[in-house]
Order: sequence, then structure tokens, then C-alpha cells
Amino acid sequence: MKKMIVLLSATILVSSIATIVTANTNGPAEIKFTPRMGTVTFNHIKHQSVTECSTCHHTESFEQCKSCHGVNENAPKSKDAFHKQCKNCHKEMKQGPTKCKQCHIK
Repeated sequence: MKKMIVLLSATILVSSIATIVTANTNGPAEIKFTPRMGTVTFNHIKHQSVTECSTCHHTESFEQCKSCHGVNENAPKSKDAFHKQCKNCHKEMKQGPTKCKQCHIK
């Protein structure tokens, strides 16, 4: 009986660690955008621990933002989408940059 409990506990521990590692390594660690105003470095890993993927990846695929935004006339321009999504979330959460030069670094 003790062996069964130890084995079950070990299995749960290993699967929990695997889930955490997998959840925190989906996609690149950071993403850089290079608009004219200056480079924006987005910490992808940090945001994965704060919100659900579907908050930003609102389509079924996890394509790059620029594959639709700024290309597809039905999607808002990437600048408008990022500013609305990012700045509004940062203001709502009362953390993170909300001013231009806090994100755009020359």
C-alpha cells in the first residue's frame, strides 16, 4: 500500500512539473516589435503567467500578430490593436508601462 501511495505521489509531482514547464515555455521568451518610434520588447514569458493565451491570441491559431493586423482590412492596424490591448490592460491592472517612451526604446 505504501509503495502505491509513493508511486502515485511521484506521478502527480512529475506531471505537475511537466505542466508548469510546458505552460511557461509556449512561444518565444520575448518578442521585439520595431515601429518607427522605437523598439518595443514584449516579455512573452512574464505575460503567460498573468493572463490566458486567448486574451491576446484571439484566433484559433497562434500566428504572429502582423499576419493579420496591418494586412487584413477587417483587423485593426497593429498599432491600434496593441495600444488598445496593452495600454488598457496595464491601466486596469495598475502595473506596466502606459506612456510612449516606457515601451518604445530608441
